Amino acid sequence: MSAHDRRTFLTTIGSVAAFGAAAGAQPPSASPAIDISWFDAFKGKHKQVFDLGSFDLSVDSPLRQPVTYLMAHREVSHLEPPNDINVICAISHKAFPMNATDALWEKYKVGEHWGIKDPQTGKPSVRNIFTGPATNPGAATVRGLQARGIVFWQCNAALGAIAGELAQATGGKAQEIRTDLVAGLLPGVRLVPAHTWAIGYVQERGFAYEKL
Repeated sequence: MSAHDRRTFLTTIGSVAAFGAAAGAQPPSASPAIDISWFDAFKGKHKQVFDLGSFDLSVDSPLRQPVTYLMAHREVSHLEPPNDINVICAISHKAFPMNATDALWEKYKVGEHWGIKDPQTGKPSVRNIFTGPATNPGAATVRGLQARGIVFWQCNAALGAIAGELAQATGGKAQEIRTDLVAGLLPGVRLVPAHTWAIGYVQERGFAYEKL
């Protein structure tokens, strides 16, 4: 594989179409070129990917586990991310709400669709309750972990299925919704061609694997 091929992965219309058809979604009219060069930036001695692809956010948050992992490294080896330790939170379909902006949560009733309640109201949330403030880098939140160099990814293939589900729920057009989903990812979230592909890709680059 050439250097260019290693750094850019072009998702094919056929693969996305097959995924979308299986999930009842309409495939996008064009497939985006997805930059994967950021994978080359991980140089830490310790690397771990947390697979959150099937985590049920209606039950709990999985983000305490990466925080605990980092805490243990601080106590045992006195090492800190991102220079010595690299962590990825890998997100696919079920955990997608963690990667979505408040605007998406409100527009597509994400809390209602995924069964996630706002702890402040007890009702289906219309805001991303996992984001957290940017001023608390030690917190078990998306922003708290991002502030420590932890990367969140989003499976591009899963967005087709999610768009199809939301289209059925809202009566909207799957392609338009999919465009919204991509544009509405939280700042810093990395789009990967497919969750299953990326899990293998990072393990080939020395990441230990943990499924939550």
